[in-house]
Amino acid sequence: MTTIDMVGQLVPDITLTDDTGNAVRLRELTGTTVVLYFYPKDDTPGCTTQACSLRDSWSSFDREDVMLFGVSPDSSDSHSKFRAKYDLPFHLLVDDDHALAEAFGIWAEKKNYGRTYMGIIRSTVIIAPDGTVRTIKRNVKPADHAAWLQGELGL
Repeated sequence: MTTIDMVGQLVPDITLTDDTGNAVRLRELTGTTVVLYFYPKDDTPGCTTQACSLRDSWSSFDREDVMLFGVSPDSSDSHSKFRAKYDLPFHLLVDDDHALAEAFGIWAEKKNYGRTYMGIIRSTVIIAPDGTVRTIKRNVKPADHAAWLQGELGL
């Protein structure tokens, strides 16, 4: 599988667990546009801003032809608590081995306060109804994400 630029390619055949413990196989989500927004960690300031802005704009995303999922390495239990705390209307997927993030080239070396580590590059992947990757947007700004996504999806 090619990493970094998968635009135009079939989504990786990866199954993730959601915040309720259900398995979600990405290749089975055909017939609808799927949005995967990758974020570093539940219940942190930027991630909360991003999730809540999507929640607050939910009426534009709550459609039969769009499915939206948050994705991070956090556990199902952590996702469940984060989702409940902020009343998020969408499910959160567990990528604990970061296989999906690696496939999209968004598990990368980061630097913070002089420390170097591996982590999620805040990004959004849009998958077309035929299961191919339509868009990969890296370095998403939490506060601007919902508006950008609405424009990208023509909502």
